[in-house]
Amino acid sequence: MKKLFILFEHASGYAVFRVKEFEEIGMLLPQVEASVTDLSRFRSIVSLVGFSAFKTAVVALENINCISEGVVPPQLQIFLDSCVPKSEKNVVLGVSDPKLGANITEALGIKCDHVNGIPEIIRGIRQHFHHLVQGLTAESASIAQLGLGHSYSRAKVKFNIHRVDNMIIHTIGLMDQLDKDINTFSMRIREWYGYHFPELIKIIPDNHMYAKVTKILKNRKELPEEKLEALEETVMDSAVAQAIVDASKSSMGMDINMVDLMNIEIFADRVISLGDYRERLAQYLRSKMSGVAPNLASLIGDQTGARLIAHAGSLTNLAKFPASTVQILGAEKALFRALKTRGNTPKFGLLFNSTFIGRANARDKGRISRYLANKCSMASRLDCFLDVPTNVFGEKLRQQVEDRLKFFETGEIPQKNIDVMKEALKESLVSVEQDNEESPKKKKKDKKRKNDVLENGKRDDEYIKNGDTEQTDVPKKKKKSKSISND
Repeated sequence: MKKLFILFEHASGYAVFRVKEFEEIGMLLPQVEASVTDLSRFRSIVSLVGFSAFKTAVVALENINCISEGVVPPQLQIFLDSCVPKSEKNVVLGVSDPKLGANITEALGIKCDHVNGIPEIIRGIRQHFHHLVQGLTAESASIAQLGLGHSYSRAKVKFNIHRVDNMIIHTIGLMDQLDKDINTFSMRIREWYGYHFPELIKIIPDNHMYAKVTKILKNRKELPEEKLEALEETVMDSAVAQAIVDASKSSMGMDINMVDLMNIEIFADRVISLGDYRERLAQYLRSKMSGVAPNLASLIGDQTGARLIAHAGSLTNLAKFPASTVQILGAEKALFRALKTRGNTPKFGLLFNSTFIGRANARDKGRISRYLANKCSMASRLDCFLDVPTNVFGEKLRQQVEDRLKFFETGEIPQKNIDVMKEALKESLVSVEQDNEESPKKKKKDKKRKNDVLENGKRDDEYIKNGDTEQTDVPKKKKKSKSISND
């Protein structure tokens, strides 16, 4: 008969329980599920063997970090050695995490299991834990859980390796939302001001420019020469400004009062401010991408690369994806619909926003999408695992995609990938060496500074500690440095 022990990790410490008549419990699983809610019946199934409490909150946090990663902490090893008999046969330790169970088996030689009736028994222990451990109350157990939960979450947020990626994810999400809002507001201002000046819509097609012109024009019947100069500065074209003036004189729009014009002007200010903020946000995203994923940004652009990172969840997740997944990233609905209806699967997802797809012929879009996804996968892995960020590889990969487009059009054979990567590696090494050229100059300056200090008869602790005693002009300093080096 098997002897089953249950390991339960609580915020207050570790506990080991002994399960009575394990084989019968495994056969009568529905009865076990019903007895979980009843404390008296559950006490007849399990009994406490030992409890090891955490001494401080710091110790609890260290242990829970190890448990969450599947690592066996030293306190747990000592506790299991004293509670679970390893000399007896047919001893099984029930755990909730299979990864932790595998590490316990490897470290202590105890057979672990996490299936059959073990999850139900652990659920009952979790529900009645403060009744099963002497000296522990429900209030103290909840306080321990709340404190450990706060400290664990705070540590996870503080040491999150994807925190820079999170800035990119939120930035591109905000940019997409701003694009939708600006388009909606621009259509509203076009319709609103169009009652007064409908001809302006055809003259100024750009939304951001339309809002600026609306703010300058106000009432079309009142256009002094000052406004004409301001129009020319805004639209950057004297012919367009003159066309606006001519259209305003013969416009078929209705008259408008001052109150409506004030509201339209306020709304135009808001649309203009949103457009300006969107441009500043694009610059911020460009700076973030150049520091986090420079190769991916050089290959497909800042916004498309940021959308790939946001859809994958992080740069690390994107680096783990194969090229086939990167190719259809963002087209999951179309993919599952095609698999369900046995139709044609999509050729591209978010990569459709890249300029390479638009420039390719219709028959080559699938091939260039597959090739571009391959290069994006390489660029994301380089960005994720390179120690020194550089965009040399991204520029080379972009040139490879350009050569592949030429190959589809003209048949010109592009350069091999291994040769391109060798060139990129040489260029990256050269750039690193150039960055490190400043260190020898600094050493020469330090040596010159040392000579000046010694000639002036001043003590320089830095050089004495380093043991540099090459100067012979000052024997006192030399003797002192010898004594220090001998010590």
